[in-house]
Amino acid sequence: MAAKIDHIVFDIGKVLIHYDPNLPYSRIIPDEAERQWFFANVCTHEWNLEQDRGRKWEDAEALLIADHPAHADNIHAFRTYWHEMVPHAYDGSVAIMEGLIGKGRDVTMLTNFAADTFVQARKMFPFLDKPRGVTVSGEIGLIKPDVAIYEKHARDFGLTPEATIFIDDSYPNVEGARAAGWQAVHFKDPETLRKDLIAHGIDI
Repeated sequence: MAAKIDHIVFDIGKVLIHYDPNLPYSRIIPDEAERQWFFANVCTHEWNLEQDRGRKWEDAEALLIADHPAHADNIHAFRTYWHEMVPHAYDGSVAIMEGLIGKGRDVTMLTNFAADTFVQARKMFPFLDKPRGVTVSGEIGLIKPDVAIYEKHARDFGLTPEATIFIDDSYPNVEGARAAGWQAVHFKDPETLRKDLIAHGIDI
C-alpha cells in the first residue's frame, strides 16, 4: 500500500503555465518549414536545456552564432521574446495548487528553468510565490530527470521521499522522481490531475 502523502511537489512549465516557443517565432520566422528547421538545427531543445542547467544566455547565444552567424538575430530573439512563450497560466492546475495550500497541505515546486527567466516568470505569475518554496534547475546546476535534483529538493525542504508526490508533464521526469523514491503522476490536464490526487488519498 502506498504511503500517506505529506508533501506535494509541482513542476511549472506545461503544468502551471503554458510554454510554446512557436508563439513568438511564428511571427519571427513565418515560414513553417524554415521555423521547424531552425528549432531542429539552431535553437534546439537540447540547447535550451543547457540554460535550464545554468548556462548563461550570453554564452549560449555566442556558441550558436559562431556556428550560425546568418541566424544571429533569430538566435537573440529566443531570450528577447521569451515572455511571449509563456502567455498564460493553466487556471485549473493553479486552482488545484492554491486549494491544496489553502487546506494547509505542504506544497513546493521543482522546475527545469533558466535562473533569469524564472525571475521574470515570478513577476508575470504571482501565484508562483504561494508554495513554500521552489528548486530552480538553473540556480543549482542540476536538471530533471537526474535523481540528484530530486534528492536535493527533498533535503532542502525536509521531504520524506515515500510521502512525497510529484506532478510533471514529462514522463522521464516522472520516472526520475520515482527513481528517487517519490510517488509521482504524469500530468495530462487539470481534471486528470484532480482524479490522480484523489486516488492517492489527497482531499481536493
